[in-house]
Amino acid sequence: MIGFNWSRKIIMNKTLVLAAIVVSVMAVPVLGADWPQWRGPNRDGVWSEDGIVERFNQPELTIRWSAKIGSGYSGPTAADRRIYVTDRTTEPTQLERVHCFDAMTGEKLWSREYECDYEKVAKRDGPRAAVTVDNGRAYSLGTMGDMHCFDAVTGRILWKKDLKSEYKINLPFWGIAAAPLIEDDLVIVHVGGKGACLIAFDKATGQPRWQALEDKASYSAPIIIEQAGKRVLVCLTGKRIVGLNPRTGRLYWQHPFEPVKMVHHISSPVFGNSCLFVSSFFDGSLLLKVDPEKLAVEELWHRRGSNERNTDALHCCISTPVLDGNHIYGIDAYGQLRCLDLHTGERIWESLDAVPSDRWATIHLVRHKDRMWMFNERGELIISELSPKGFSEISRAKLIEPTKGQLERGVCWAHPAFAYKHVYARNDNEIVCADLSVRE
Repeated sequence: MIGFNWSRKIIMNKTLVLAAIVVSVMAVPVLGADWPQWRGPNRDGVWSEDGIVERFNQPELTIRWSAKIGSGYSGPTAADRRIYVTDRTTEPTQLERVHCFDAMTGEKLWSREYECDYEKVAKRDGPRAAVTVDNGRAYSLGTMGDMHCFDAVTGRILWKKDLKSEYKINLPFWGIAAAPLIEDDLVIVHVGGKGACLIAFDKATGQPRWQALEDKASYSAPIIIEQAGKRVLVCLTGKRIVGLNPRTGRLYWQHPFEPVKMVHHISSPVFGNSCLFVSSFFDGSLLLKVDPEKLAVEELWHRRGSNERNTDALHCCISTPVLDGNHIYGIDAYGQLRCLDLHTGERIWESLDAVPSDRWATIHLVRHKDRMWMFNERGELIISELSPKGFSEISRAKLIEPTKGQLERGVCWAHPAFAYKHVYARNDNEIVCADLSVRE
């Protein structure tokens, strides 16, 4: 009888432990998807999480948390339930800073700073490039070429580079802006050094692996595409669009895209439907046919207006456009939301409903399934549908207030991050988080 009672107690204890484990697991929220680099997991402005609201139920989103930060153009990124963002302070000394916050609570987990005098740089409000996070490391690239690799959890510096001095960078008018790109064991940066427009480092040690091109840098972040069975590094430099071997830096192909006035290439190249599309504020739009059988490209069309006010096709400024089937959607020089025919560049429609029209007016486009989510420079989040028939607004809500450091009218120019069923956005005063999940 004593043995039976003892066995029964063991069984009951095991059952209680198992139940506790089940409850504990059920109580932990699903991790959700990261947003670990510029424009999302694949650098293509696509957000794939399920369980997201179809429309907003009030004119202003409820803020889950906010945290004080300084000024900057760089959008937040998200990895392993941590949010990364950079900023700048000027008193008592000029500093660039890299911050890491808990994604669910906003608690600051770590912050690192380094002296950085902004010399001969226009728009001095802070770093431009988003932090790239990969395999427990966070890579930052500052306006003057200060590159750091941090332990993503602790903020410990693993390695760092003064790229401006080491590679004799011909600094772009607005400073270095393109977010670092991870390719296998390499981290690749677009900085405009002497014989080193593009540089690849061992991502773990910081040892240089290759450098390529004499071109000046633009502000456009490079991407990776698949072509003719190979990985191809695509970059819009200060004078051309190039395809390189990402392992060696060898040039596969090139096509000219010379600026008529000054380098104002900010949008990333966009790839789809065997086409590569680039657009620039002064220089209009170029569409290349990407040969699927060999490493070559062919120009399909290049359309440019007489100036940035009288535009043809699309003159993108800060926003990167979207290719969807046989159409291109993007934001023109003065905030005009446009749809183009992919094959000809002909304008199908234009709308001024998404953001007030003004010079450099900006909307960031993020595709979520069959909807297009927009974050405009007024700090508004818009759920919409885009089609050849037009812009259809479904819902709109205020997320964050624009600030006036960058422009007197007040703007939010940094790209938001969409992760863990939340949105993360920043201005020059704070970073905010809002829940976008469907409430059960």
